[in-house]
Amino acid sequence: MKKTTFFSLFILIGTMLVLSACSDKPSKPKTLKLNGAGATFPYVIYSKWFDVYHKKTGIEFNYQSIGSGGGVRQVIAGTVDFGASDAPMKDSELKQVKDKLGKEIIHIPTVMGAVVVAYNLKSVGNGLKLTPGILSDIYLGKIKKWNNSKIKSVNKDKKLPNEKITVVHRSDGSGTTNIFTDYLTKVSSNWKEKVGVGKSVDWPVGLGGKGNEGVAGLVKQLDGTIGYVELAYAVQNKLNYAILQNKAGYFVKASFNSVSAAAEGSLATLPYDLRVSITNADGKDSYPISGFTWLLVYNKMENKQKKEALVNFLNWALTKGETYAEGLYYAPLPEKVIELSKKKIALIK
Repeated sequence: MKKTTFFSLFILIGTMLVLSACSDKPSKPKTLKLNGAGATFPYVIYSKWFDVYHKKTGIEFNYQSIGSGGGVRQVIAGTVDFGASDAPMKDSELKQVKDKLGKEIIHIPTVMGAVVVAYNLKSVGNGLKLTPGILSDIYLGKIKKWNNSKIKSVNKDKKLPNEKITVVHRSDGSGTTNIFTDYLTKVSSNWKEKVGVGKSVDWPVGLGGKGNEGVAGLVKQLDGTIGYVELAYAVQNKLNYAILQNKAGYFVKASFNSVSAAAEGSLATLPYDLRVSITNADGKDSYPISGFTWLLVYNKMENKQKKEALVNFLNWALTKGETYAEGLYYAPLPEKVIELSKKKIALIK
């Protein structure tokens, strides 16, 4: 054999061995990512869930906390794998998804929460009491000063300042707004007639803040302000929040116990599609501005891997995930709701 031929053969065999060794090396699997958008109300617990589940499984979540209105719009457009909203989708919105995408939306309740009325009054501190009539009149612009006689009548132990009330509300489409205005519509005929319920409404008075973060930020910065936020945001920002008079006439502070009490009354008449309101609930222990929050998922997904990943995550969230609720100032779901939700998850194809 010629020297050059032997050398060429040696190089060829060496190259084949290198290629063979490389082929035996496992390739790094591509990370699976689920894209979602919507409610800021549950963002505190969702961010915890996504982080824990990513560490457990490697699945990534790209969740944009843009408000329930934005989440519903993206679900209708088909630009996300799942949406999130504190307001159940309307029949007209569900029809848009059916007409445009040929799919149905399944509402999966995740946790329950309280919308609290936060305020910034240094001379008052914690423990301000508000009745349904007082709260609705403040947001209608009828009660303009903190030392109004109606507020004083239920806060005789408080030093209320002769100061203007600055009302703060959401500027974006919001499920938190839907819960808040749903409550005001139930307790005030004036509010029902003049403003009504929705993710976005024409506010009679006030400043707008984007997201629960924006409203909490404005209340924290400005003296004399009042605004509605999810309980976790009030706690995180060290905001005082009002004790509200409920339907039974008792003054109740927001907690997972009082939110759970509000849910109990609705369980007997829980609708099949799990779209339900629990504001202004019966019962002496019920917190009056309580609500479910939902993940909005398609009943059909084109990507099998994403479908399996989402189904597994949802089942994890309704079991292991619920254990994080109380520590983050949410109320875990009742067992009956979890049972019905799992049946809904099984419908995803």
